[in-house]
Amino acid sequence: MNELIRQAQMMQKKMLKTQEEMAKKEVETSVGGGMVTVRANCAGEILSVKIDPVVLEDVDMLQDLVLSAVNEVIKKGKDLMQGEMAQITGGMKIPGLF
Repeated sequence: MNELIRQAQMMQKKMLKTQEEMAKKEVETSVGGGMVTVRANCAGEILSVKIDPVVLEDVDMLQDLVLSAVNEVIKKGKDLMQGEMAQITGGMKIPGLF
C-alpha cells in the first residue's frame, strides 16, 4: 500500500512540473491565409494577436477571423497539454485534471 501511495505522489509531482513547463510553451495559429495570427501559451493565455491591415475594412470578417484564430490556438494548447499529461498518466483519465 505504501508503494502505491509513493507512486501516486511521484505522479502528482511530475504532473505539476509538466503543467508548469507547459504553461511556458507557446503555440501559434493563423487563419484566413495569414490575415490573423494568434499566439498563446498552453495555459490558455493569449500572448499576441497580429492582424493584416487588409482585413480592417471588413469588420464582420475580422471578428470571425479573430474568434476562429483564438479558438484554434487554445485548442492547440490544450491538445499539447493533454498529450504531455497522457504520457505521465499512461492515458488514464483523471477527473478535474484538464
